[in-house]
Amino acid sequence: MIQSYRELETYQRAYNLALKVHKLTINFPKYETAELGSQLRRAALSIAINIGEGYGRKSSVADFKRFLIMALGSCDEVRIEIDFAKDIGYIDEAVHEELTKEYEILGKQIRVLHEKWK
Repeated sequence: MIQSYRELETYQRAYNLALKVHKLTINFPKYETAELGSQLRRAALSIAINIGEGYGRKSSVADFKRFLIMALGSCDEVRIEIDFAKDIGYIDEAVHEELTKEYEILGKQIRVLHEKWK
């Protein structure tokens, strides 16, 4: 029996990816750290936050599932921002490919958690 959101593999992946994205955006040009970098950091962290906050409301299945949908939306947002960061030259192809795969996996995990949570 899961006692905390921290035990959810989906949360752990989201949190670790948010850390990775945060560290990556520190290397963006100075004027972008407050623009695209900030937006990317907030979106990445909001995935983990929504999973954690939703789990805290798990007594209502509908509430938790609503938070998972918000986390999924943030996951898609991060993927778009990663594409944009690559296209304007802030991250290279290898980093883009790695993050794209990681967020694809995370999105699938969130969808499965949403479908199976009862």
